[in-house]
Amino acid sequence: MSVISTRSREGTVASGNNHTAARGWALEPQITSNAKVVLERRYLKKDDSGKPMETPRGLFERVSRAIAAAERKYGKTDEEIERTAERFYEMMAKLEFMPNSPTLMNAGRELGQLSACFVLPIGDSMEEIFDAIKYTALIHKSGGGTGFSFSRLRPANDSVKSTAGVSSGPISFMEVFNAATETIKQGGTRRGANMGILRVDHPDIMEFITCKRDSTKLTNFNISVALTDKFMKALEIEGEYDLVNPRSKQPMQKLKARKIFDMIVNMAWRNGEPGIVFIDRINRDNPTPKVGAIESTNPCGEQPLLPYESCNLGSINLAKMLTLRDGKLTVDYEKLGETVRWSVRFLDNVIDVNKYPLPQIEEITRANRKIGLGIMGFADMLLRLGTPYDTEDALELGKDLMKFINDEGHKASVALAEERGGFPNFPDSTLTSRFRSIRNATVTTIAPTGTISIISGVSSGIEPIFAVAYVRNVMDKDILPEVNPIFEEVAKDRGFYTNDLMKEIATKGSVKELKMVPEDIRRLFVTALDISPKWHIQMQAAFQEHTDNAVSKTVNFPKEATPKDVEDVYMAAFKLGCKGVTVYRYGSREDQVLSVGETSSAEEWIAEKADENAALQPRARPYVTRGSTQRLETGCGHLYVTINEDENGLCEVFTQMGKSGGCTASQAEAVGRLISLALRSGIEPEVIVKQLKGIRCPSPLWQPGGMVLSCSDAVAKALERFVKDTPSSTGQGTPVGVGQASGGATKQNHVEKGDVCPECPECGSMVEYVEGCVVCRTCGFSKCW
Repeated sequence: MSVISTRSREGTVASGNNHTAARGWALEPQITSNAKVVLERRYLKKDDSGKPMETPRGLFERVSRAIAAAERKYGKTDEEIERTAERFYEMMAKLEFMPNSPTLMNAGRELGQLSACFVLPIGDSMEEIFDAIKYTALIHKSGGGTGFSFSRLRPANDSVKSTAGVSSGPISFMEVFNAATETIKQGGTRRGANMGILRVDHPDIMEFITCKRDSTKLTNFNISVALTDKFMKALEIEGEYDLVNPRSKQPMQKLKARKIFDMIVNMAWRNGEPGIVFIDRINRDNPTPKVGAIESTNPCGEQPLLPYESCNLGSINLAKMLTLRDGKLTVDYEKLGETVRWSVRFLDNVIDVNKYPLPQIEEITRANRKIGLGIMGFADMLLRLGTPYDTEDALELGKDLMKFINDEGHKASVALAEERGGFPNFPDSTLTSRFRSIRNATVTTIAPTGTISIISGVSSGIEPIFAVAYVRNVMDKDILPEVNPIFEEVAKDRGFYTNDLMKEIATKGSVKELKMVPEDIRRLFVTALDISPKWHIQMQAAFQEHTDNAVSKTVNFPKEATPKDVEDVYMAAFKLGCKGVTVYRYGSREDQVLSVGETSSAEEWIAEKADENAALQPRARPYVTRGSTQRLETGCGHLYVTINEDENGLCEVFTQMGKSGGCTASQAEAVGRLISLALRSGIEPEVIVKQLKGIRCPSPLWQPGGMVLSCSDAVAKALERFVKDTPSSTGQGTPVGVGQASGGATKQNHVEKGDVCPECPECGSMVEYVEGCVVCRTCGFSKCW
């Protein structure tokens, strides 16, 4: 029986159907004030001054008319096209269905690129590699994300006959792709995102597994290891497997499968990467194997694609698919089926009106016509139904829902094939044994819904809620909680809502230990970190069973989880039929996601300590120091950075701008003086690096090791390099630089509490790690899509 009262449920359903009498164009978009902010920041057309030129209603009208225009190609009249556009508009205005972000941004506009997912091939030649970089730039500029397999590239130090030299290997070229993405995304509407995949049998696999040990490297990549059936069999018997040179196709050496698997597990436990994909399982489900093998996926791993293939995505809001029958909420399968049919039509139309960035992409996309229909708001549906996420009932509901959506989606695609013809590659596909004809090679995908779920005002994809409440911002030390609207509704209805309770929940994120919250409510409102990892992976498997492509989902672990816990989830993912898995252990990354604790950054800790001790007093500069000088090339000339240390750690930084003087030299000197003061006050060099790194000036410059964005960025890079390369004066091999602040406190004391976690870089609110990525539910910031 649901823990939400009948009166509360009836009120909820009524409020969701206020506009049932208003149909089509008469309906105003039912968006929240926060959704309006996200639309204004990221989606609405703007004038040259950045002022929005359209309303949310105007956006939905623009998109619906542009997508409905594809009907003309199939002989529909103007009146029929208008009715189709009206139905598309109604679905979006009621927040029942939302297409992927590029469609919302670009449909009906000059750019006209509507797909979210692309995979580009990378061949084993300099020409092919840099062609791929150029193509990536065009895709990112248009709002898409790209996936690559670097498995065709010869390993590092392999021979290159044309130059009589040696190869630098896949990792070095990944860094070039990463730098290109960093430059491109500065002027884009959406941030460029990449997936980098390497087969487990590539000779450079160990370097790949550890390539993101440094959190400042490859920041525009998600990485995943492609595990093969041979590898998994070798792992099962504790045996060895071959590393194969992709150039010669010959085995180079044997490795113990357990050694590589343990390395993958350990790195994922440390910082969430690499993820894993089961590449042979993915190819068994490849509907067009005669066209080519699948080597990679899109950035969040849920959309396997052939080289040059693209896919457009859309999601149905399950929170809108409920109805009240006999005083009880239940799934409205009739409405869900109708929404599926119109959504499939919408996504198929997108393929026809899309403006593709490359002719190769247009050719294969139109030949296979893949679409990816998924869902969002699953956690909200469970809460409305009174079903805890981590139960067998929730698993069965998820499986039943996805089977229904998948079956109805395929029926809709078959109906479209009768009307418009099947996808051109259908005769040579594996689908001929199941269908007489079908319009789309794939129909369903559980994709990330970061920003479109914010627009729709619901939970992301199939994820549980990340927090019951969280701190939206802090003003004058007063916590302003952002409370899950369903929890707020229930708390008020059940009579235990108070502002103080909401603030306390916001500092914890969870209600699991709060005795003032009724036990049945605590059991229902479980968060991602309350739920055992086994339930996360079982839910992913439940949806995967009836999904053509794959499922974007994060398996969340508490901070105290062990590498063995991660290993168990990886093995469960393989046994349960998942196509890949992404894990995240809370507090494991330097860039911690979602703040549900006492403080959210090292900077805040320093500020707290400053309050406690009135002021940080820098230690005196010693008479004798030791250090080194680095020369860096900048857009302003040669920059010489001298870094010195004393017996307590780093103590000073001097800068000199070649022979130049004037403003540039004086600013560089000022930066050095302030850094020196901070170091002698006990502030960690990593904190200083974080503040300076990435600052841009009008004259960035390439140099060995990457791009220097400004003089400040150069100083940060020099300081970072010094800390990494210099052994500790204690002789224990740890980095130099842990100085003592007043009172003897160090950052380590704070780190052990597990609550070092930054905020959204754009608005300062909390961010979530869901669906394999980072998203801010206040402003829509995302790192991956």
